[in-house]
Amino acid sequence: MDPIPVFWAAATLAIVTVCAVLAARFGVEIAIGVFASLTVLANLIAAKTIVFGPFIAPAAVLVYASTFLMTDILSELFGKDKAKLAVWTGFIANIVMLVSILIAVRWSASPVMDPQLASSFDAVFGFAPRVIGASMVAYLASQHHDVWAYGFWRDKTDGRHLWLRNNASTMVSQLIDTIIFISLAFYVVLPNSVLVQMMVGQYAIKLLIAALDTPFMYLAVAAARRAR
Repeated sequence: MDPIPVFWAAATLAIVTVCAVLAARFGVEIAIGVFASLTVLANLIAAKTIVFGPFIAPAAVLVYASTFLMTDILSELFGKDKAKLAVWTGFIANIVMLVSILIAVRWSASPVMDPQLASSFDAVFGFAPRVIGASMVAYLASQHHDVWAYGFWRDKTDGRHLWLRNNASTMVSQLIDTIIFISLAFYVVLPNSVLVQMMVGQYAIKLLIAALDTPFMYLAVAAARRAR
């Protein structure tokens, strides 16, 4: 398997971990800002597909999967209200990004700009409204479920078993995100058999990243608590 996606996932999770420590030391706004940045970045790079083992998926799957680690960290260290604030901040940031890009795409390029470059810009950033709508619905549903589920499992275990609430909340939330997004974005457009293959492939990658983020969760929580 190509080592680049694994390295990319590990590097992104490590960045989230470092930001959690900085947030504990200097303020939760750092973690919320990085969370919003990751959600915007995920939408920006979603147009490119990558090969991950036997699966083909949007490059965004690696970055977006790391946002669930961030909401879990926020819930653990700062409470579910701050995690919900991050979710809504990410949503607003994406709305701002989408409006700006739509205007930039519709605005005629200047005479000095290379026509081929202008055409490429429009092709990359010419988001399909249905895909973006599906992405936003899936985002809100899955991220809010993640915050709720994390708190649910934390209460059920009396604050024990960090690995359980981290994985149980993330894995179910990722499934919700995958099913909602692919169904809303591609139903009727693609055969049902292809939709199922896409769901299985993307969810398998997300499960792998969810398992990979567990040691980062422990590291982030331990380091952040010492940094306070």
